[in-house]
Amino acid sequence: MTAAADTTDCTDDAAQLGDTADPRWARPGLIALLLATAVCWTIGLSRNGWGNSFYAAAVQAGTESWKAFLFGSSDAGNSITVDKPPASLWVMEISTRLFGMNSWALQIPQVLLGVASVALLYATVRRAFGPGAGLISGAVLALTPVATLMFRYDNPDALLVFLMVAATWALLRGIDSGRTRWVVLCGVLIGFGFLTKQLQVMLILPGLAIAYLVAAPPRLRTRIVHLFAGLAAAVAAAGWWVALVEFWPKSDRPYIGGSSNNSFLQLTLGYNGLGRILGGGAGGGGGMPAGVGHGGPSGPGGPMFGQAGITRLFTTESGTQISWLLPAALILLVAGLVLCGRAARTDPRRASYLAWGGWLVVTALTFSFMSGIFHDYYTVALSPAVAALVGIGVTHLWRNREKRWVTAVLASVVALTAAWSWVLLGRAPDFLPWLRWVVVATGALAVGMLLASLIRPGLTVAARDLKVFAAGLAVVAAMAGPVTYSVQTLTTAHSGPVITAGPSSKNVGMPGFPGGGPGAPGDKSGSPSWGPGGGKVSADVSWLLMANAGDYRWVAATTGSLDASDYQLATGHPVMPIGGFGGGDPAPTLEQFQGYVRDGLVHYYYVSERPGMPSFGGGSGSTSDSDKISDWVKQHYTAKTVDGVTLYDLSAPAH
Repeated sequence: MTAAADTTDCTDDAAQLGDTADPRWARPGLIALLLATAVCWTIGLSRNGWGNSFYAAAVQAGTESWKAFLFGSSDAGNSITVDKPPASLWVMEISTRLFGMNSWALQIPQVLLGVASVALLYATVRRAFGPGAGLISGAVLALTPVATLMFRYDNPDALLVFLMVAATWALLRGIDSGRTRWVVLCGVLIGFGFLTKQLQVMLILPGLAIAYLVAAPPRLRTRIVHLFAGLAAAVAAAGWWVALVEFWPKSDRPYIGGSSNNSFLQLTLGYNGLGRILGGGAGGGGGMPAGVGHGGPSGPGGPMFGQAGITRLFTTESGTQISWLLPAALILLVAGLVLCGRAARTDPRRASYLAWGGWLVVTALTFSFMSGIFHDYYTVALSPAVAALVGIGVTHLWRNREKRWVTAVLASVVALTAAWSWVLLGRAPDFLPWLRWVVVATGALAVGMLLASLIRPGLTVAARDLKVFAAGLAVVAAMAGPVTYSVQTLTTAHSGPVITAGPSSKNVGMPGFPGGGPGAPGDKSGSPSWGPGGGKVSADVSWLLMANAGDYRWVAATTGSLDASDYQLATGHPVMPIGGFGGGDPAPTLEQFQGYVRDGLVHYYYVSERPGMPSFGGGSGSTSDSDKISDWVKQHYTAKTVDGVTLYDLSAPAH
């Protein structure tokens, strides 16, 4: 092979790939990647138990009540919803309705969504950059620690990421063909993404819109019309459920968790909208502790949600979740756009860089500077963009490696990636301490070989051989850290609402989770003395609550969802989470709760074992409805203790 044969620019590559069938190794390689991903993510799946019991309890409720299924209720008694739309719950509820309410049936849909995301990412990248780039991108996604974590966990993020990848696939197909139907399909997928985690799916829209406006074949006016058609499709795909909730009689549906006025629109714009971005009570709504903003209140572990700023994705726990290849992805994005500088406007490669790059930059900046609630596992939303840019960037630059500046960029990418892996591995010094030296040694050797190949101009045989050896070493240096962190994640139990992948370095404190125990941020102990949801539920208490359970709408009630979900999963019967997740939503009010008790709908009230969550619904100095209910119960009913749990029998005559 001559140097000329390897010399390609952006346009020539696209034409060459479009005219050439996939090599014989492409399909076996894809099958091997998907099988390996499915097997690895399924191994030991049940060790996570119920995972996040907050969502697991909602799934259990949806298997018992179609109304709970439709609205995403926390309990089959339909007192309140979770603080998200229900699309992700629907997927898990269908599985548990088919296979029973168990840990495996709960988590396997997440694994399947992850494998489908890898497959769809491969297909999307392959169209413009070939199967090699597709396999690299798919493998990087599968081996990203936070992806390994969240595609085995019952949070909404697995479905969200799949829909984001699917929307990007549809949009890039629309750029290839110029047909409206692909943009409309993209809009439909965005709409269902909204029904999964509300406004977070919108973070990919700027990149997709710019890519279509720049690169789609039709004239500009038609391109704008197509985008409006996609927007209309997104509104329709999400709007039917939003309209149903808003116009359904409030007295006949559960309260919208996380809102202060029982409105899904306020939840969208408040707690899950401006409240996430600006912190505090921005936008109104419940769910946000007073004073959370600009990095959140401080505690022994530092700011509650990590210090907001440009370095958040690197210097906090998020670094080991997502940032292993983040610097490389950003460099490759710039280099790839430079390589496409003289390509035609409709060049599919430039479109891919714009779509994936827009996704990465907008999402990363939002996560970095948002002052409200932020958890490190949110960064799974960055993993497809990082994986795609690494796959397309490395492949694109490799095909142009005869250019001296391209080889220099590749060398800088390897050097920076190896150096950053050294830093990240150093945050858990007791975890494979020798690995840091392997990474830095192989990275230095790869960089040396790449620089040595620049001594003579052109691609001589010796220079080509050096680059091939360097490429192999670069893979080891870049992926050793993510692979070992992913393996550690696979072999460790995770439970609770706040989790991280790999060996934890610094756990950020959170009220209600003071650290050092199941359910605490970053905890991976999987202690057998605790139930799957992170709370201890004794057999005696469970049997007591289940006695005559059919006579009551709720076998028990307690403040907040953290304990309510554990007891609901342990008994299999509805438990009312007074005040929703944090106990601060005005649902039910004291008067409503008194009515439930008077009508014989609630059997027991028990005192939450995790009272550290703040009153999210009320302002500073206010008394929440859950506090009023607790005070009323304690004043009018007699307490008894069973296995350390304080219970009040609400069916007994008040004293």
